[in-house]
Amino acid sequence: MQLHLVVNTFGADLARRYGEKIYKLTLHGGFSCPNRDGELGKGGCTFCNVASIIDESIQVKSISEQLTLQAEQMKKSKRYLAYFQAYTSTYAEVTTLKMMYEEALKNADIVGLCVGTRPDCVPDAALDLLASYQDQGYEVWLELGLQTSNNKTLHEINRGHSYEDYHLTTQKARKLGIKVCTHLIVGLPKETKQDCFNTLNQVLDTGVDGLKLHPLHIVEGSIMAKAWRAGRQSVLSLDEYVDIAGDLIRHTPKAILFHRISANARKPTLLAPDWCANHWQSMNAVDHNLRQFGVQGSAIGDSYCYISSN
Repeated sequence: MQLHLVVNTFGADLARRYGEKIYKLTLHGGFSCPNRDGELGKGGCTFCNVASIIDESIQVKSISEQLTLQAEQMKKSKRYLAYFQAYTSTYAEVTTLKMMYEEALKNADIVGLCVGTRPDCVPDAALDLLASYQDQGYEVWLELGLQTSNNKTLHEINRGHSYEDYHLTTQKARKLGIKVCTHLIVGLPKETKQDCFNTLNQVLDTGVDGLKLHPLHIVEGSIMAKAWRAGRQSVLSLDEYVDIAGDLIRHTPKAILFHRISANARKPTLLAPDWCANHWQSMNAVDHNLRQFGVQGSAIGDSYCYISSN
């Protein structure tokens, strides 16, 4: 599979700009979430169990120790991005954020930061801090978990923020020159393919630099797991996901970087759908769909064409 030939992937873009593969090292900063600790709500988003995407035991280690451990396990690259992934990685005093981010950046093999967070939890001071690192020449990405632009769905899945929160934060970040990567979930409760397109169009209208597509998957420990067990929550088949994801990518301008076109979770934490346990199965299926029906941007007359760095 050579996905970068049909999609403007983040990995290929980094390789072109840095002259080598750049990998993400995932970090747990010990952050909480205002949707869990009572600031906004309790219980978190109905689909969430962070243990499905990251080993929470690593949070007892320092940022430097986590980076060393991750790099030793990776063994694929000499330079990396420090990815603050777990929970809300801007949810702390700016002095704490500065200490953590700079502990990561002091490592000579780290070329920048990716900071995952909620759109309603990014104060101006945090944006100014991230902009300062970009001004120093570091790669900086603000990853915002929007999931959908439908405020009714956001309420039903207990996100605790609105699309308007996302719109405001994105505009502030991009005005400072900070690149924004938006996370979107395909297959949320009661949402149709048209809902997914409505979200994509609103995100593009607001302005965005990168996208991550995720299929809804049910994980143990989430509120949604109870609804799934009771037969009240369905999930997409692989074919259904690929059909929607392929069309979304075809309607995305070629300049937008795709950081991810699918996602997986580890069993036994993963409950459904089974195909989300195999990351490559869905990646290959989306790749095949794009080769058969058109590459990124082709549906809007803005077809992506891979340009080699060689």
